[in-house]
Amino acid sequence: LRITAFADRLLHELEGLDWPAGIKLLQRNWIGKSEGAVIDFKIDKHEQKIRVFTTRPDTLYGGTFLVLAPEHPLIDLIVTEEQWPAIREYREKTARKSELERAELTKEKTGVFTGAHAINPANEQKIPIWIADYVLLGYGTGAIGGVPAHDERDLEFAKKFDLPIVEVVQPLSNEPALGFVGEGIAINSPIIDGLTTAKAKKKITKWLEERGKGKGAINYKLRDWLFSRQRYWGEPFPIFWENGRHHSLSESELPLVPPELEDYKPTGTGEPPLAKAKDWIRYSNKATRETNTMPQWAGSCWYYLRFCDPANESRFVGEEAERYWMGGKQAGGVDLYVGGTEHAVLHLLYARFWHKVLFDLGHVSKPEPFQRLVNQGIILGEDNRKMSKRWGNVIDPLDVIAEYGADAFRCYEMFMGPLEQMKPWSMKGVEGLSRFLARVWRLLMDENQAGEWQLSPRVQDVAPEKSQRKTLHATIKKVTEDIESLSFNTAISQMMVFVNAFINAPSVPVSAIRTFLILLSPFAPHIASELWEKMREKFTVTPADLTDQSWPEHDEGLLVEDEVEIIVQVNGKVRDRFRAPLGANEEELKATALGLPKMRELLAGKQIAKVVVVPNKLVNLVTN
Repeated sequence: LRITAFADRLLHELEGLDWPAGIKLLQRNWIGKSEGAVIDFKIDKHEQKIRVFTTRPDTLYGGTFLVLAPEHPLIDLIVTEEQWPAIREYREKTARKSELERAELTKEKTGVFTGAHAINPANEQKIPIWIADYVLLGYGTGAIGGVPAHDERDLEFAKKFDLPIVEVVQPLSNEPALGFVGEGIAINSPIIDGLTTAKAKKKITKWLEERGKGKGAINYKLRDWLFSRQRYWGEPFPIFWENGRHHSLSESELPLVPPELEDYKPTGTGEPPLAKAKDWIRYSNKATRETNTMPQWAGSCWYYLRFCDPANESRFVGEEAERYWMGGKQAGGVDLYVGGTEHAVLHLLYARFWHKVLFDLGHVSKPEPFQRLVNQGIILGEDNRKMSKRWGNVIDPLDVIAEYGADAFRCYEMFMGPLEQMKPWSMKGVEGLSRFLARVWRLLMDENQAGEWQLSPRVQDVAPEKSQRKTLHATIKKVTEDIESLSFNTAISQMMVFVNAFINAPSVPVSAIRTFLILLSPFAPHIASELWEKMREKFTVTPADLTDQSWPEHDEGLLVEDEVEIIVQVNGKVRDRFRAPLGANEEELKATALGLPKMRELLAGKQIAKVVVVPNKLVNLVTN
């Protein structure tokens, strides 16, 4: 699949997403956009040229050798007869290594001279052509220009094989030029001597373009996506082959269902398991079906769209349903995606690509699938290690639920700390949340002598007191905002504040309790529903069910402080405090401070030289 055609968009459109900076950086690095130039090096005594991509065309005069990937197709044309044995042996060794092993920065550099030379287009000098396994055919052009004075790997290679080293960039600071990889001033480069790196890049690129020896270019690490697997479990491709060419099935032949096989193990011949279904493979007298299958990404890249319209039998999602669920001003369709960092550069990147293809085809209304991404932290064992059978620290949720209930389990998981953080499990913490839920229960319920729980007579249809209204609306505001920010732990803390404020009150207003149970229900749905039903037996509620209630809204006016705490200082040291009406004038604050019993005692026999009053904050009494 041509994911590279979307590389720029995948890179640029990250900016409009509310994703962790680290995930964005991982995707940028995976896409790996590099701006520079491609330069053609003519092979001495041959007609062919070797094309090299570099991000530093300003260092061209420092190029003293070329290195090709061992698989480069030009090698077979340029290797001299005496070098063939060494080249062949080196290629065989390279074939046994993974790309990861080959690209390892710390490994010792190896390579073999091909016996051929190329011409450096900047100075017309002959430079040797080598092969080395640290150059990968899949990145860039499969060839690099060796500039040992200003590249760490090239310097190691040049020192190992005694190749020339020419310094062509002078640092702006006093550090040595050899091994310098930053920007500086061009030296030993007649065309661009004295220019800064930025200007030197532009001038040498233009010079190459004018002479047909190179041009400006953009390169990506990202490669097109190999989208086939040789296994049974996977969607079969709706493709058939005829006379060596592939053709798509008509829509009337979809969906294509794989045949049932008694044995879907590998064939042993290199063919996929579907090759065993001889009748299914035969599409016509002249055509056969494709036997490769799609990878798991074929389903996981766009599953979320089906949630919008699961009963639609004619389309994966209807236009109206997609606009309704995925619409809005933001770039991404799904408002919130919670997932681990392990998805950063595979699932999340592939899903973005897949969604953009659907967007270009007009099937979806947004160019991005996921607007906001949150990476949840993992829960560690009680010993602060990752849960593992090896450590014997695995917590079985069913055991916790059996002892404390599902609500306590849910609430504790949310109360452990910020969602994104790694956190250790604690059974004492579960017990603490269980006690909190027991307090919620006792806030509304009393146990009679028969051991039966009944709605407490303290729950009454009365208006909340002023302080109760303030606590209620502070709780509405805090829980609502914390749910939006995924700060579930602090939302639960605020509900604890609410319970503490109401549990010893002589009367518990039913209106406040209704609102509280709505707030509690996403966190502890079972106990909230049970208490709601108990309350509804005595007090009528419309609509009846807890799940049908509208989410409450707070009244900001009830949260405005009408009193403030005033600090009282004597000679700059805090000695007492008192509460006063918001906006009380200086004389009122001064009189109250001087009338405090503690102040009368401290100031006995002393003369007050000055009184400093900061409205709504403090009174400072200065004595001689």
